[in-house]
Amino acid sequence: MAHLGYVGLGAMGGRVAKRLLDAGHTVTGYNRTKSKAQWLLDAGMQWGDSPRAVAEAADVVFTMVTNTTALHHVFHSSDGILAGLGKGKIYVDMSTVSPAASRALAAQVAAKGAHMLDAPVSGSVITLEQGNLSLMVGGDEAAFEQIKPILLNIGPRVNYVGKNGQAVLMKIAINLNLQVQFVGFCEGLLLAIKGGIPVETALEVMLNSVIASPSLKYRVPFILAMPEEAWFNVNMMQKDMLLAEEMGRELDVTLPTVAISNQLLTSARAMGLAEQDFAIVYKVLARLSGVDM
Repeated sequence: MAHLGYVGLGAMGGRVAKRLLDAGHTVTGYNRTKSKAQWLLDAGMQWGDSPRAVAEAADVVFTMVTNTTALHHVFHSSDGILAGLGKGKIYVDMSTVSPAASRALAAQVAAKGAHMLDAPVSGSVITLEQGNLSLMVGGDEAAFEQIKPILLNIGPRVNYVGKNGQAVLMKIAINLNLQVQFVGFCEGLLLAIKGGIPVETALEVMLNSVIASPSLKYRVPFILAMPEEAWFNVNMMQKDMLLAEEMGRELDVTLPTVAISNQLLTSARAMGLAEQDFAIVYKVLARLSGVDM
């Protein structure tokens, strides 16, 4: 069993840390708000007083934070992860951030004789709890092979995709589909509702049809009842859509549905819905369509 560290114990990060604990690893964790990590401390996780302390205590340290700015904060500060890394250690960032920023951090990690992998995940809270999360990994292949057994404790599907930053790029390519697919679903749903089909009937038929992807199956129920805790809120989804647009400009890839779907997220924010799960865009479309939901 390994000595692991985990920084960023939110809805997803905390549950990843719990899976690592359940696999028998020693886990030292840090979260900006310690009270949110109490359930993990009760489950046997050790506490680090700073990201640096976590990195110093662990052979492999993970992060999962909200965006590039948050990652720079836990990484670069005087009590940050970089200050706690040493030769031979492996740093694994599971956040969805700018690929360029990820590569820049990897270069700083390498200068200390350590290795960095970007390893974002695909799935949701429920996917993670069911043990069906998938991971994509970029960085030094030998370092990846070294910790692959640990990553398999998180989810059963782990794919190596190339050099540093490539896994984050792959995650952005996946995540843009979550919003675009959901918008298309809502458009079809509203068409059926305005034509006189009850919403419950339309939802059931659509989820029994060929369009029902795994992501739609677990998020569409939010149309009828939003979760108390957002799985992936509007701000987080818009961050990923903006990253997609940035990469589209950089790589000369036209992303018209991303641009349109992103505008609906802006509308949701204007309506005061930024902290709701991004499934709330159905409400934006419903209002534009004159449907009371």
